[in-house]
Amino acid sequence: MKRNFLKASLAGVALAIVGFSPLASAQDKGLIAISMPTKSSARWIADGANMVKYFKDKGYKTDLQYAEDDIPNQLAQIENMVTKGSKVLVIAAIDGTTLSDVLQKAADKGVKVIAYDRLIKGSKNVDYYATFDNFQVGVLQAQSIEKSLDLKGGKGPFNIELFGGSPDDNNAFFFYNGAMSVLDPYIKSGKLVVRSKQMGMDKVGTLRWDGAVAQARMDNLLSAFYTKDRVDAVLSPYDGLSIGILSSLKGVGYGSASQPMPVVTGQDAEIPSIKSILRKEQTSTVFKDTRELAKVTVAMVDAMLSGKTPEVNDTKTYNNGIKVVPSYLLKPVSVDASNWKQVLVDSGYYKESQIK
Repeated sequence: MKRNFLKASLAGVALAIVGFSPLASAQDKGLIAISMPTKSSARWIADGANMVKYFKDKGYKTDLQYAEDDIPNQLAQIENMVTKGSKVLVIAAIDGTTLSDVLQKAADKGVKVIAYDRLIKGSKNVDYYATFDNFQVGVLQAQSIEKSLDLKGGKGPFNIELFGGSPDDNNAFFFYNGAMSVLDPYIKSGKLVVRSKQMGMDKVGTLRWDGAVAQARMDNLLSAFYTKDRVDAVLSPYDGLSIGILSSLKGVGYGSASQPMPVVTGQDAEIPSIKSILRKEQTSTVFKDTRELAKVTVAMVDAMLSGKTPEVNDTKTYNNGIKVVPSYLLKPVSVDASNWKQVLVDSGYYKESQIK
């Protein structure tokens, strides 16, 4: 009898230990689904990895999936995430206008939704939005052109061509409008000349942020408008486009001593572009610390699931066509040859060996 009693007691203790172990406690906090658009950009890989890490630190399980820029694939993945019992969906949409139906299904099951970096449009079922100050991203890109060409000092006229991001990404319009808030006065005064006359997102947008599409368009611009004239600046909203644009420019002789590269901007501080900046090809990029964006997103989710109100700092800017989505905006930073080490290496985002 004593032996059986001892066995039962030990079993009870073991169960108690398991029941109160950190692992079991972590599992009780639930499943968070993370839907990312593609692995073709290094930044989305970093976004996903950072969120998985920070959610795990908070005691949540995660379901991270990449849709490889295929809209039906993303829709199917999100439907599956809802079916698997996710408590919250964190979604970086491929096309922010395509998710209304699947988000209604999520809402019907009580699933909360956070739009991650890209605004989800046309749906009432978007609870919060975590992103960067996207208008300011465009301002920083344009200010790089303004400074490099000394436009404030009255220099000019200079020839410029404009590139926009993907028209199905709401951020692309903020980037473009932010840049044009700086550049448009110079264009109107004649200090900047768009020889192609191609302006506005309907003319300069680059579907799916495709670098090959940007390269082909730059090829066409150079052959049509710059056989005799020099292009002095190119507004590029993203590093992946910048690489294609630079390839096109190099193909017709830019980057030599007699024909230096024009000013070329970018965004996301991807390693190939930082290397390009150090080679004096690309001029600048805009760094958005995805570690901080992941932390903000995780904090939003944890607050919601704890019955608290998530912290936001913008309740006016991001109207998705149905509602103004409460948002938290982080600050972007311009990076060039003068500060790349301080911003990217000293902060621990990259190791110097990755770049040099």
